[in-house]
Amino acid sequence: MAKLKVGIIGGSGYGGGELLRILLFHPRVDLRLVTAHQQAGRRVDEVHPNLRHLTDLRFAETTISEEFDELDCLFLALPHGESMTLVPELPDGVKLIDLAGDYRLQDAETFARYYGRPHASFHLQSQFVYGLPELNRERIGRAQRVANPGCFATAALLGTAPLIARGLIEGTVIVDAKTGSSGSGAKPTMNTHHPRRANSFFAYKAFSHQHRPEIVQTLRAVNPEWSERLILQTHSAPMVRGIFATIYGRLGRRLVWEDLRDLFQEFYADCFFVRLVEGSPDVNWVKQTNFADIGWAVDGQDVIVFVAIDNLVKGAAGQAVQNMNLMFGLEEQMGLVFPGSHP
Repeated sequence: MAKLKVGIIGGSGYGGGELLRILLFHPRVDLRLVTAHQQAGRRVDEVHPNLRHLTDLRFAETTISEEFDELDCLFLALPHGESMTLVPELPDGVKLIDLAGDYRLQDAETFARYYGRPHASFHLQSQFVYGLPELNRERIGRAQRVANPGCFATAALLGTAPLIARGLIEGTVIVDAKTGSSGSGAKPTMNTHHPRRANSFFAYKAFSHQHRPEIVQTLRAVNPEWSERLILQTHSAPMVRGIFATIYGRLGRRLVWEDLRDLFQEFYADCFFVRLVEGSPDVNWVKQTNFADIGWAVDGQDVIVFVAIDNLVKGAAGQAVQNMNLMFGLEEQMGLVFPGSHP
């Protein structure tokens, strides 16, 4: 059976490195091309030492050429704002998966507000399908271009969607989420440098995180009657990988733990990468995996949902490969079934 000819634009960062780690062992992928402007000419395993003895690839310049026309699928693992200038130049026949936020939002003004710049190619946004497989599997399967979800959005949506879809939540939903330092990328800044984050815990982007409108937009699609009241507060936690989201809501009627168990089991019955747990999940159980672990607690009409994911895998590269599998009619979990480590 022929392999997919695949390329990665922007392979030197953490997201690109995780794509390489996964795709190099995918049974249906022939990884042909990896670009990284500043690292062009260097061996991939010089930049990603964990891949030594596993690949002879070298980074190429990000220059559009005939080589792109030969690809079946192209992953864009670039910083926010770079994909929207590059996508118009890419060949139409190549399926695209964008890991950045450039094509997630359906309103240009909202994009400009949350990303701090006008969109350079918003006329192409309608060509992109939002790539959260657990909510959008059929559309992803028919898509030519996919906008991969944000990491916080992935955790928040997986925890809230079953409740919102059934119209069970009244009032404001509060998503209190913590992330590891790898979510800020490989280049350190004042608030992302390891000495700042290693032993610290602080909140950031109050009422301004770019994943909030993405969550609201998707929940509105899940249930058009939802009131759209959502607070997202993100925090930097002293860990490298992982997101832990604690979601608070008020139910319209009194429920017990078993009611929510039945709801989540039904909603995610066909979702291999969602694991339901009793009590609290733990980011250590999902690190380096594509799994999302979900737990919950309920006291009458008060509900708390807990979600743990790896921000670089289910929150980025792993989910992107999951989308690729769907787009090409492969088994959804192909190349993605690997456990985390314990302890």
